[in-house]
Amino acid sequence: MIRLLRVKEVVAAKAIGSEVIVAGWVRSMRDAKELSFIELNDGSMMGNLQIVVDKNNFSYNDTLREVSTGASIKVKGKVTASVGSGQEIEILASFISVLGSAPNDYPLQKKRHSLEFLREISHLRSRTNTIGAVMRVRNVVSFAIHQFFQERDFVYIHTPIITSSDAEGAGDMFQVTTIDMDKKGAGEVDYSRDFFGCKTHLTVSGQLAVESYCIGLGQVYTFGPTFRAENSNTVRHAAEFWMIEPEMAFYQLDELMAISQDFLRYLINAVLEKCPQELEFFNERIKPGLIENLRTVATSNFSHMTYTQAIDVLKNAIANHGKVFEHPVEWGIDLKSEHERYLTEEHIRGPVMVTDYPKEIKSFYMKLNDDGKTVRGMDILVPGIGEIIGGSEREDNYDLLKERMIAVGLDVEEYGWYLDLRKYGSVPHSGFGLGLERFVMWVTGMSNIRDVIPFPRTVKHCQF
Repeated sequence: MIRLLRVKEVVAAKAIGSEVIVAGWVRSMRDAKELSFIELNDGSMMGNLQIVVDKNNFSYNDTLREVSTGASIKVKGKVTASVGSGQEIEILASFISVLGSAPNDYPLQKKRHSLEFLREISHLRSRTNTIGAVMRVRNVVSFAIHQFFQERDFVYIHTPIITSSDAEGAGDMFQVTTIDMDKKGAGEVDYSRDFFGCKTHLTVSGQLAVESYCIGLGQVYTFGPTFRAENSNTVRHAAEFWMIEPEMAFYQLDELMAISQDFLRYLINAVLEKCPQELEFFNERIKPGLIENLRTVATSNFSHMTYTQAIDVLKNAIANHGKVFEHPVEWGIDLKSEHERYLTEEHIRGPVMVTDYPKEIKSFYMKLNDDGKTVRGMDILVPGIGEIIGGSEREDNYDLLKERMIAVGLDVEEYGWYLDLRKYGSVPHSGFGLGLERFVMWVTGMSNIRDVIPFPRTVKHCQF
């Protein structure tokens, strides 16, 4: 019995003369007097497999009339060397069955569609070259993330999606409740009567939860969806996105910086190795120079500067080189994308790690430096996008962490469990975060986060 093969397998084997069965979706069909040419794609690779039908020797011409762009078909035939350009092999069909027809209003006809249009049909856009390539890259990156940590003896922790803690202290959270707010009317809500007995929301980060397992298992990571109710309708923001957040006991800033750059190189090399066709497509159609940029980061030594040094570089660029930034440059500002990209693309001309940020612009859990003004945090900046990884040593001193929590207005009692980690056997520990979508945008050259996640959730948009 001949088993069903993926298009990728048939193209790789090049087994001229063999009988094969393939199935997929019709990308296009061209009809000549005696021959029909069908471009078949099953999502396994960038290219299509050409199916040739000799109508003089084909007994299923009635079936052939049902084959149209968008239809799904199964084909049995012989692998032959192609005499046409664009492919080495083709299939001479002996049998075709239509699994699912597609009427004339099928929206993905053979032409180039805008990414804006494709977002309106997210349930169908996986059949396009661009989105199919993005999702194969996303798949490779996701698997490589697990490989990296598993090879280094990390434990994968599933942190909660519903939580009562705001890890970032920003307050941009989606509430989770069983209370009918429409019927509640005016007045305070009694959350003790809610499902969980307290106010809860979707998590903005798994970090605080995964820290508790770091203080016990040593090296852990969480990789899952996170949510921000941030009313920001930009190409870089989504309400639902995936985060990778490892935590390492006994790691201080130097060890954190080392593993972070190793992680970044590992993911880039995985994409370069496993997605060459996809990267060539993105390099040609989406962002010229993409592959060269990725190889530069994968093989470069990462430079290092402090935040204070970075501000000095930016001020010097303004004062002595006539550089104009949209946002002002002063010590204490949160670096914007334009600042980060100047540092990586024009000053360093490669990846750079920036450390020792002002405490006011960083999260409460970051460890204070001895100067009392800066924290032992670090960001990795890369050409083409700016910040790609952010992390820090965590404050492991009970009293200092408590002081910091009070200073930023957190309820110490509510975070008592988090303080316990510093009360019972506290150790130096560090961690970082990488947004999956931000990384996939960077390695594919895609400019909108809505195009690198299967079903984007953004302001005023929750279709499908």
